[in-house]
Amino acid sequence: MENMDDTSGSSFEDMGELHQRLREEEVDADAADAAAAEEEDGEFLGMKGFKGQLSRQVADQMWQAGKRQASRAFSLYANIDILRPYFDVEPAQVRSRLLESMIPIKMVNFPQKIAGELYGPLMLVFTLVAILLHGMKTSDTIIREGTLMGTAIGTCFGYWLGVSSFIYFLAYLCNAQITMLQMLALLGYGLFGHCIVLFITYNIHLHALFYLFWLLVGGLSTLRMVAVLVSRTVGPTQRLLLCGTLAALHMLFLLYLHFAYHKVVEGILDTLEGPNIPPIQRVPRDIPAVLAAARLPTTILNATAKAVAVTLQSH
Repeated sequence: MENMDDTSGSSFEDMGELHQRLREEEVDADAADAAAAEEEDGEFLGMKGFKGQLSRQVADQMWQAGKRQASRAFSLYANIDILRPYFDVEPAQVRSRLLESMIPIKMVNFPQKIAGELYGPLMLVFTLVAILLHGMKTSDTIIREGTLMGTAIGTCFGYWLGVSSFIYFLAYLCNAQITMLQMLALLGYGLFGHCIVLFITYNIHLHALFYLFWLLVGGLSTLRMVAVLVSRTVGPTQRLLLCGTLAALHMLFLLYLHFAYHKVVEGILDTLEGPNIPPIQRVPRDIPAVLAAARLPTTILNATAKAVAVTLQSH
């Protein structure tokens, strides 16, 4: 009986140990599952954090790009604001300067004042473009490469900018007291005479009238510019070189604008041939009997000449 009691006691103890061991294994499995779940959660949170960081970087880049564009627009506005003083002028001042551009000055002992604005000269260049375009259309001008508008704009702006730069370079060599802005304003207002002459002569096709206006109106505007340059240049040689070049270019440009886009060919043909002369016709004529000395019968020669004439008329 004692042995049975001892055996039963040991079996109960073994069952308790086994049960405790199972519970410990379950606890260990639960701990492992919890650790695995926490690891998976950490990986998920890490991926989510990476995506959030990437989105923040993209947002920062977009913000920097927008900031750069805004600063660029602000700098452009600042540049336009720099040019604003050159176009800030009253219409009354422009009108008075247009009238003064046709009146030569007499006092050249001290430097004359030149308007430091570009509104009036720019509007005159655009006006000259419109007048030149009108002349091209009325004279049926054909431009093989380009358009009429492009040709007119290139001609007018090319003259204004190109001649101004060239005269400014000569003025620098001749030690004349003038800036590039003043040269642009002086030559731009000098185109007022060109606009008047071309507007009248493009609508009234008389060469005598053009030469009259070319000498009077174009000459007055040219003398105005020459007098201003003379007042700002020292030395007779320098004055002759600078003012002679400007006067020649200005007057020749007016001649070019008139004769390059004007009905010249039709006027010359009408002057030489007359407006209502019929075309030349070939008329067969009898060969005189003087050719009998050549011992050829005149009847054969007359018949041959008439046959040739009929053949030519048929063609």
